[in-house]
Amino acid sequence: MKIAIIGAGNLGLSIAKGILNSNGATTMFLTKRNVESLQPYEKYGMVTTTTNNREAVEKSDILIFAVQPGHFVKILEEVKDLITDKHVIISTITGFSIEKIESIIGADNYIIRAMPNTAISVGKSMTCICCNQKGTKRVDLALAIFNRMGHSMQIPEDQMQAATVICASGIAFWMRLIRATTQGAIQLGFDAKEAQELAMYTCNGAASLLIESESHPEKEIDRVTTPKGCTISGLNEMEHQGLSSSLIRGIVTSFEKISDIKKNQPN
Repeated sequence: MKIAIIGAGNLGLSIAKGILNSNGATTMFLTKRNVESLQPYEKYGMVTTTTNNREAVEKSDILIFAVQPGHFVKILEEVKDLITDKHVIISTITGFSIEKIESIIGADNYIIRAMPNTAISVGKSMTCICCNQKGTKRVDLALAIFNRMGHSMQIPEDQMQAATVICASGIAFWMRLIRATTQGAIQLGFDAKEAQELAMYTCNGAASLLIESESHPEKEIDRVTTPKGCTISGLNEMEHQGLSSSLIRGIVTSFEKISDIKKNQPN
């Protein structure tokens, strides 16, 4: 695959690493206004770093845009005359709708939106993907690209804001739960480093258990709770203090906030 990443900042470079580490490209262009920070990537013989977006588009088939929202329109205007039927356009720009992209480059293009999270930097992203009508013919390609960097799921575009809360904001929610577990472990006598290690790897194990077994959380909870035992006592106290309801309310509040931001954005 001939891939261009337009906007090789933190997210763009994380995507590039995932693709390169999995041998997912035959050639790759990385573009940025200041290319000095991209020099380490030139050790890959098939990577070209440049400030020239037009060259990157002309010599690539898959165009992954990871620029700041305020720069996206200008860049699309700059390259739209070079976009042909060979190109697949993948936008990672939050809140920038497919309809807006179509209004600039036309609806007769393969247009896909991808919403990864920061775990993409370690190959563990949960990435949500949607596309326009023509893009349905190339969406499997986008799913394959992001599956190299974690797990991906195709959803309707009207669920992208909710997915942003669950997957992108969700990283922060899970970090807070891990931090709370760490604090509890410290109170029980572990030092800070040990406590965080216990919390991290237990969290990782819980998620991996569900992924590998395709089980339900309650089924796995039942396996470790015994009548009058310590686990059920702890779980019930957490619920009495509002653990589940607080998490759900936080998720809903985040969604309401992102909806307000979207509503107040200029068209």
